[in-house]
Amino acid sequence: MSGVIFPIWAILIFYVLIIWSAVWKGVGLWRAGRNKQVTWFVFLFVFNTLGILPIVYLTWFQKGKK
Repeated sequence: MSGVIFPIWAILIFYVLIIWSAVWKGVGLWRAGRNKQVTWFVFLFVFNTLGILPIVYLTWFQKGKK
């Protein structure tokens, strides 16, 4: 049985990307839900873009603060 062995730095980068994506996705989903933006909530929930789509939403498309 031959297994693939990854270097420790590759495993660390993988976990950092998972955490990065989860944090941005969580913040984006939370803000979209609070702003009642159902379309954005669904897109953020369905598509996993390593945090890019949530950052775009949080930067340009969320409703303004009152």
